[in-house]
Amino acid sequence: MEVQGKIKLIGETKTFGSNGFRKRELVVTTEEQYPQHIMIEFVQDKTDLLDSYQVGQPVKVGINLRGREWVSPQGETKYFNSIQGWRIENLQAQQPGTQEVPPPDQFEPASDFNEEDHDDLPF
Repeated sequence: MEVQGKIKLIGETKTFGSNGFRKRELVVTTEEQYPQHIMIEFVQDKTDLLDSYQVGQPVKVGINLRGREWVSPQGETKYFNSIQGWRIENLQAQQPGTQEVPPPDQFEPASDFNEEDHDDLPF
C-alpha cells in the first residue's frame, strides 16, 4: 500500500529498551478534498530513510498495516493498529517537465538512411 501527500512533520529517532529498538514518526498530509494527517512509523534501520527529507516535500510512502492483540492482566482483550513505513520516494523529482531532454532540433539527423533499404516488418 502507499500513502501520498506532503510531509507535515518528521520526528526525531527514539531508542527504546536494552536491545536498542529504534522508532521515528513521519506525518504526511494527503492532498484530497478532506486532507488527512497520517502518522507513519519507521522502525530500526528504516528510520535512516527520513534523514534526507524535509517538511513540505511531496512524497509517496510505501506502508504496511500492522495489528496486534493484547490481553490485560484482568483478561480483557484489546487490539491495536499501526502504519509502518518501509520506503519513501520524493515526488518533486517526478513532476512533468523536470527531465532534461534536448529539443528535437538538437538531435543529429540520420545520415545513413536509405529509402530503398529492405525492412522485414510484417506490416
